Amino acid sequence: MSGKLYICGTPIGNLEDITYRTLRVLNEVDLIAAEDTRHSIKLLNHFEISKPLTSYHEHNKDNKGDYLINKLLSGENIALISDAGMPGISDPGEEIIKQAIENDIEVEVLPGPTASITALIGSGLETGKFAFEGFLDRDKKRRREQLEELKHERRTIIFYESPHRLKDTLKDMLKILGNRNIAANRELTKKYQEVIRTDIQGCLDIFTEREVKGEFVLIVDGFKGEVEKVDKYDALDEREYVIKLIEEGITKKDAIKVVCKERKLKKDIVYKQVLDL
Repeated sequence: MSGKLYICGTPIGNLEDITYRTLRVLNEVDLIAAEDTRHSIKLLNHFEISKPLTSYHEHNKDNKGDYLINKLLSGENIALISDAGMPGISDPGEEIIKQAIENDIEVEVLPGPTASITALIGSGLETGKFAFEGFLDRDKKRRREQLEELKHERRTIIFYESPHRLKDTLKDMLKILGNRNIAANRELTKKYQEVIRTDIQGCLDIFTEREVKGEFVLIVDGFKGEVEKVDKYDALDEREYVIKLIEEGITKKDAIKVVCKERKLKKDIVYKQVLDL
């Protein structure tokens, strides 16, 4: 009988945020897989948890994933933890969870701290519907393309960002999304936690004047305007427009009438262009 994979949320800052249930499971499993063992050993030592620890991260997930699956299939119970928050959100935990499910291994998720939801709730922006985007691409061109795709997203949008890319990201947001409301969350639940509720320009001004420190969760207001409608026939000339309408089931005579009306043209002008049809 195979073992069970436990997905355990760990504190995103304040160690008091860990649950009793997570502490119990970490004490009971056969092995703990951690994103960074050097970071996680401090957490385990703090709570006097002494269990075998192995690394599982972006750079070893392929080989280590197979290793962990074999352990689970042999009957061992494994707890997966990240450096902070819930594994599987913007980290390779997503891959081992898929592997476990594909191998009919039971996966149990223990609720715990999540930076994205913590920041969203405290943002003061709409929480009924939201889109989680995580980290934007490091490449400037690709990052701007991603923001263009989100330009008309009406739901509140959640981003993660590192301190050294924050200002560039805010500049791109201002240019592409416009000056929307934003809540910039820095060092959530830690000693120097800060939530800046302003607009994108105001946020950029603040961090242009001072050093940027800490990891950020950015909560950005969704699109509130009207989407400009683009007529699918605008790029067609009169002849192409008539042909398109005929292909859609309209008679040639009626198609000419539609084109004349839409383009405000005389019937004989359009008719001459489609004589051979």
